[in-house]
Amino acid sequence: MGRFFVVGFLAVAVVAVGVVASIGSWAWWILVAVVAVLLGVGVYDLVQTRHSVLRNYPILGHMRFLLESIRPELQQYFIERNFDGRPFDRDVRTMVYERAKGIHGELSFGTERDIESVGYESLVHSTAPVDEPSEPPRVLIGGPDCKRPYSMSLLNISSMSFGALSGNALRALNRGAAAGGFAHDTGEGGLTPYHLDGGADVVWEIGSAYFGARTKDGRFDPGEFADKVAHDHVKAVSIKLSQGAKPGLGGVLPAAKVSEEIARYRGVPAHEKCVSPAAHTEFHTPRELIGFVARLRELSDGKPVGFKLCVGSRVDVLAICKAILAEGTAPDFIIVDGAEGGTAAAPLEYEDHVGLPLTDGLMTVHNALVGTGLRDRIRLGASGKVATGTDIVKRLIQGADYTNAARAMMMAIGCIQAQRCHTNECPVGVATQDPRRARALDVGDKSQRVQRYQQATVQQAMQLMASLGAPTPADLTPHMLRKKISPTIQRSYAELYEWLSPTELLTNTPPSWHTDWTAANPDSFRPR
Repeated sequence: MGRFFVVGFLAVAVVAVGVVASIGSWAWWILVAVVAVLLGVGVYDLVQTRHSVLRNYPILGHMRFLLESIRPELQQYFIERNFDGRPFDRDVRTMVYERAKGIHGELSFGTERDIESVGYESLVHSTAPVDEPSEPPRVLIGGPDCKRPYSMSLLNISSMSFGALSGNALRALNRGAAAGGFAHDTGEGGLTPYHLDGGADVVWEIGSAYFGARTKDGRFDPGEFADKVAHDHVKAVSIKLSQGAKPGLGGVLPAAKVSEEIARYRGVPAHEKCVSPAAHTEFHTPRELIGFVARLRELSDGKPVGFKLCVGSRVDVLAICKAILAEGTAPDFIIVDGAEGGTAAAPLEYEDHVGLPLTDGLMTVHNALVGTGLRDRIRLGASGKVATGTDIVKRLIQGADYTNAARAMMMAIGCIQAQRCHTNECPVGVATQDPRRARALDVGDKSQRVQRYQQATVQQAMQLMASLGAPTPADLTPHMLRKKISPTIQRSYAELYEWLSPTELLTNTPPSWHTDWTAANPDSFRPR
């Protein structure tokens, strides 16, 4: 079939050449050149062995690859509806862009969402709403063993490393956080000048590769850690156990992004894929994890220290709780990352099928801490697809004290959800190490957008809480969030889920928790 196509093409080309020859010599030579190029492509398509479609349909088969290359753009701009795009739909993206630009972002003519669909969630407004607080509430992080507690905003910048994001993107985020008074998590790629120069409060994340505080053989370096953590802008330290995009896999930075500068900050070879181990070398059991938390808190002179994880097994969470009780010291905070998180490069299998969603993971950790009598000592952060005021309020109802956002903050500085973060070809200079692309991001303008977006979204969350009759986050209850579970039945989260009472696991373990509580071992992450 391919040969007949080429012969037919040549026949048509000969006729066309004869027609054009009568027009003028310049047109003749242009057509000859075009025919020669196409003939060469056609012959190559016939003899190559990599693509079957090109062997059967030479020249024409290239249309298939062209259309495939622009499919994401066609989907996003022409096919996707306002409310069903993924990971973030058009309505949410537009809201982020408008708030970042200082536009209020109100809509009219009613919702486009199917509020009768099973799974739809709604907040329960009060017949007697209360006034909004004059200032946004903040969360004091720091347990009994913390000497330098930190006051955290309700919405902060989640962990994104230098390497995952460009230097200009981090500068914009950091300056925006400084202006708005909210925290900026460094990600596991080390503490760099891009996280410090803007003056924001920083949460330094320590991953399994200990970037920024590692020896030459990749082990944790307490001396280097103590020296860097003393910086005034570092307000807390977060140990990364796992992350939502790829729990159990460790960190991956594609080789295309490992520049000389990134390699210098991380202490790894340049232009080679940078992989963090899946597990830490400084601890291997829940008890050792808690010991490492206490060690970092001592090295940081009493700053808050906690950890981040994507929950996989309830047994693991309970094992950590048992270790806390046994050791007599606790992390100051725990950040629960949902499996819907996704700024990192990860295999499809991990993105789609590993780890608990944020709702399940967050409520698991919250109930475990309540049931073991530890909840009043440990603050809970929630991260994973947080973008709107509704997201904040729902996570607070489900047990969080504060929230972190990554992709929404990226959109505030210009991300268009091109989903090319792992290719080093981000079209707006956010997730790239290509200096030509990164220069497109104006730090001054985008830092203001980050501040405006965060401020407007927290303000909207406060307005929602007031409409629910809750003057503060502490007044929110599971009864205020309802879910449609069938075409005719709605239930509140108070009815749908089990909520443990303080110390209930210690005094009268419920049957639904008994098996996991018995299996949890403070000396092993593997069940008994």
